[in-house]
Amino acid sequence: MAHSLLLEFMIIGVLGVGSQWLSWRYRLPAIVVMSVAGLLAGPLFGVINPEKDFGDVYQPIITMAVAIILFEGSLNLHLKDIRGLGRSVFRIVTLGAFISWILGSLAAYYVAGMSWAVSFVIGALFIVTGPTVILPLLRQSKLKPRPAKILKWEGIIVDPIGALLAVFALEIIIVLTGEDPNIVSLLLFLLASLFAVILGWAIGRGIGWMFETGRVPEFLKSPLVFAAVIACFTIADEVTHETGLLAVTAMGMTLANIRISSIQDMRHFKENISILLISTIFVMLTASLTRETLMQIFQPEIIGFVLLMLFIVRPLAILLSTIKTDLTKSEKLLVGWIAPRGIVALTVSGYFASILYDEGYEDAALVMSITFALVFFTVMAHGFSIGWLAKKLNLSAEGRPGTLIIGSNSFTVALAKILKEVDVPVIVSDSSWQRLSKARSAGVNFHHGEILSEQTDYRLDMTPYDYLISATEFDSYNALVSTAFVPAFGRNNVYKLSIQSQRGDHMEDLDPTIAGRVLFSGEISLEGLCEKVDAGYVLRKTNITNQYSYPRYLEEREQGTILLFVLRASGNVEYYTEEVKLKAEAGDVVISLTPPSKEVNKIKAKLDEQQYENAERERNTSEEQQQKE
Repeated sequence: MAHSLLLEFMIIGVLGVGSQWLSWRYRLPAIVVMSVAGLLAGPLFGVINPEKDFGDVYQPIITMAVAIILFEGSLNLHLKDIRGLGRSVFRIVTLGAFISWILGSLAAYYVAGMSWAVSFVIGALFIVTGPTVILPLLRQSKLKPRPAKILKWEGIIVDPIGALLAVFALEIIIVLTGEDPNIVSLLLFLLASLFAVILGWAIGRGIGWMFETGRVPEFLKSPLVFAAVIACFTIADEVTHETGLLAVTAMGMTLANIRISSIQDMRHFKENISILLISTIFVMLTASLTRETLMQIFQPEIIGFVLLMLFIVRPLAILLSTIKTDLTKSEKLLVGWIAPRGIVALTVSGYFASILYDEGYEDAALVMSITFALVFFTVMAHGFSIGWLAKKLNLSAEGRPGTLIIGSNSFTVALAKILKEVDVPVIVSDSSWQRLSKARSAGVNFHHGEILSEQTDYRLDMTPYDYLISATEFDSYNALVSTAFVPAFGRNNVYKLSIQSQRGDHMEDLDPTIAGRVLFSGEISLEGLCEKVDAGYVLRKTNITNQYSYPRYLEEREQGTILLFVLRASGNVEYYTEEVKLKAEAGDVVISLTPPSKEVNKIKAKLDEQQYENAERERNTSEEQQQKE
């Protein structure tokens, strides 16, 4: 057992963030790694027990974390995006969610042996898949666009809906199943819910007005929103318990749907805070489980409930809700199988379990066990099967890591062509249809539109692309694009070209740490690369073998050759940068921009050889004719 709260906080933080890193490093479901870490530190080895050690502070910490996580999720709920969703997605997040709620509640009552009140509350919670779980799985599995879109938007939309549905189910059932049912109590709760919505809307609008009118400095915007979320939740919850979740969801949706320039920065800040909270809170919850709770997971009724949720409830809900839609059988099968429950389900269930237990529902003590069982088994089953099943159903876009290139010009089109030749997914994006004529005539994939537009997420499927290269004629725009996409691609996978001296916008004083890494060399700018391509430089592939080693290639390469990237034998692409000095091995292919002289000499030698062969052929023919005569 930890000897001080400070030491316990340190252990929780290290385990949480360390689990996230391990899951990223080895492509594992993060929730599985965090579960194992929490269980090892808590009930198995007894190093920490947050619920016991933190005492009265434990529940407020969990409650605050849930409020912030739900607020961050509601920031993704743009009403215009929901209206633009296809019929299949709309049916799944409405009719499908309702069917899942009813069937899950019936399964909890008849199979798990829970009371009606507890069954309908956790049935509502278990419709949540959640973006914190489903989005990493989608990045890992690389599905085709349509099934990926369905799973993504289901997670984003249903995430707050499940928690809110559980709130209403809790209050309504408490009123209806009480010893003295009182419709007045239900009306008061509905009025309090309306107050919570108005409060969240008012705080959201007020923050938006303050941001738009410049009444808040940039350095205070994120802290102000953070404090406002806590205040919004606390005020609503003090008026009537359980309405705080409704208030922060309304606040998040309000901020998401008013056009303020700071929303993207706030979203990144909230994502960072949310990831930190998810990491620490999940470790706290699992570490606080007792061995008795873990043993309850293996009870036949809980295992039976989990199996029903996996193999009956989810597939049946998707099948019924997608009748007469354009989804194929393969897509229905995949979407009907993939529904991992995650952080929100576990954290919110702990919140409701304590409330239900205080209301006298003793079976609420099993809520954490049944929730943890469902979360752990669904993440394990779906996390390790999604890639395999997608390939079996021909719904996988798995392939070599692709490259998204911003800016259409001579060099980027030539780079896209060579990437296409070596079977690497590539697309060139530009807002100018005229500049895209180069890409169109070269036969490479292209995207016409402003890459920084909010609509890009819905018009351009970025699943196949792991790298981004910003190579427009404006250095400031390249820096802006790179900075904007660092959270999505990772700083190591975002590249820009060196500052241009002639056609650029003179940003020589730009901090080199801003945005992505500089490609190739600081001495080679886009204007220089385009000039070389226009002058006849060619992109050349060189196979590295045991006989023709990489050091030998470097010695014999043509003077003026620019090394672009290495195509590894595994299919991965690694670009040359100022920071990283690559080394190619046998089986790799080095792609370089080579001066035309070597290629011209090759062509000339080939032509001379053909001329010699033609001359020999004519001479032989002439001699044969002379012999016949």
